[in-house]
Amino acid sequence: MKELLKKLRKYEIRIRKAVNWQMQGDFHSIFKGSGLEFDDVRSYQYGDDVRVIDWKVSAKGHGTFVKTFKEEKEQLVYFLLDVSASQEIGKESKQKLDIAKEICGVLTLSAIKEQSQVGLLCFSDKNEKYIRPSKGAKHGYELISRMFHLQPESTRTDLSAAFLFTLKLIRRRSVVIVLSDFIDTGWDHNLKALARKHDLVVLHLGDKRETHLPKLGLIPVYDKEKGKTVWMNTSSGSFKKHLDKTYKENREHLQQICTRYQADYLYIDTEEDFIPKLVTLFKIRNKSKKRA
Repeated sequence: MKELLKKLRKYEIRIRKAVNWQMQGDFHSIFKGSGLEFDDVRSYQYGDDVRVIDWKVSAKGHGTFVKTFKEEKEQLVYFLLDVSASQEIGKESKQKLDIAKEICGVLTLSAIKEQSQVGLLCFSDKNEKYIRPSKGAKHGYELISRMFHLQPESTRTDLSAAFLFTLKLIRRRSVVIVLSDFIDTGWDHNLKALARKHDLVVLHLGDKRETHLPKLGLIPVYDKEKGKTVWMNTSSGSFKKHLDKTYKENREHLQQICTRYQADYLYIDTEEDFIPKLVTLFKIRNKSKKRA
């Protein structure tokens, strides 16, 4: 556990140094503007983020207006971590779930340092582990430890149920960070509701092995979620096209929903260094929230 925390701290330092440098000294918090509540409206000015335009007020015909916000004293950050079996794809210690846990861990440390309250929901097709939000280093370390030691009871996925549980659970506007491969169906409606109610960040995990299968002919493939073996013809051109099309459409669909409902989206491959991508994400978040 000590080695893990040391690794996460190094990640956190890399993020903070990079964001500090890129923001040229104007860096406040990687979660800046996340814990905001509506304050008032003002006239639109050149350079304002179009996502904060108040369309209802603007529609009255007296000009274009944007919403202004005031920062809440204490932010709430919730991590929704998909621990289903489909996340167990990738090299040893570099599976989608491994990377998701590392990201969750380093962002937990960062949020705790910003005096935020941090909560965690690990889910499959059931709630595997829920940790109530709290603050302080002790809470952060305990959350990380329990997350890494969790042994899920179920292999299946139900994203929609996890999102619905979160909608009922969290009353106050919060930062909600979802970490999943989104290999499931029927989650659209509740994800949109999450984006409308909270400051949503979607971290989409993937691995090249899911689409770049070698041509081995007809082979047995074990489906971890369903717990059974299925036969696939990996040499079939139509099979490969169908696989590529399915993954591409799923990714584009998720990204379109996030764009439409003003949620942040980031795709992370298990082979990538995820730190630069997180730095870019939070740099964009800080700039957009500052203009508000």
